[in-house]
Amino acid sequence: MAPLLDHKIGDAMLSSSLPWRSKSSLLTCSLVLLIYLTSHPSSAKPSSLKEITDGNWEDILAGEWMIEFFAPWCPACQQLQPVWNEFADWGEDMGVNIAKVDVTEQPGLSGRFIITSLPTIYHCKDGVFRRYQGARTKDDLLSFIDEKKWQGIEPVSSWFGPSSFMMNTMSALFKLSMFIRRCHNYLIEHLAIPVWGSYVIFGLATLFSGLVLGLILVFIADFVFPSRRFNSPNYYQKKQTMEQARLIQQLEEEQEADGEEDDEDDEDGEQDDVWRRRRFLRLPRGYSSRGGAAKRVVGNREDQDEDS
Repeated sequence: MAPLLDHKIGDAMLSSSLPWRSKSSLLTCSLVLLIYLTSHPSSAKPSSLKEITDGNWEDILAGEWMIEFFAPWCPACQQLQPVWNEFADWGEDMGVNIAKVDVTEQPGLSGRFIITSLPTIYHCKDGVFRRYQGARTKDDLLSFIDEKKWQGIEPVSSWFGPSSFMMNTMSALFKLSMFIRRCHNYLIEHLAIPVWGSYVIFGLATLFSGLVLGLILVFIADFVFPSRRFNSPNYYQKKQTMEQARLIQQLEEEQEADGEEDDEDDEDGEQDDVWRRRRFLRLPRGYSSRGGAAKRVVGNREDQDEDS
């Protein structure tokens, strides 16, 4: 009887301690689960808001997208951000991709889409872009997609589309400007170069790059569109023939000029002879063209001697 009684007492004690053990184990499991959830935030629902950069912007050319261009310092952008996040949560259910672009980090996209005010919202459907001009509330954004109000907006011209040559050039210029600005800040802040010194450096760099670019363009133009006279196989032969003809013509002109001078000299000599003859015939007796008044006086004296 004693062993049986001890066994019953032990069962009773064990059954009485079970509720306390279950509570402690439940509390332990809850703490472990809480720690696991807090240490693994990635297990939560991922955000539906996508971020567009210069590297993946071509993804928006397929499907339907709503893209917000913002800047962290913009008050209007900060006010719109909670609404845009709520709108992004509905994007997956409506089959629309909701994205954002930070223009301070992506200057190339700012130039590609010609962003002149913030925030700016674009709608894109299979590569066709339209600028959203409606109210910026969640209900208005949802109705814009659900009721397809974007169909009543004129799309952006292909000339100004983000994938056009013109916008690619604008994107490159914006990237270059941002690169120059960063270089300027680096020279001033890290190298302690004065502002005017930085301007001088950039001015000289601009001048040198312009000269090099101009020289390259001249070489390219001369290679692509060479002069026709140099393309002719008989160019140098023709050039030599023309030089010879020019020299011959020059010699002939010189000979003609010498002949004309000789003719003029002969004519001058003949005219002198004629003039002398005419003058000699008009002179009185005892006077010659080479004696002058002295011979005339001598002649008069001889006449007087004969008379005497």
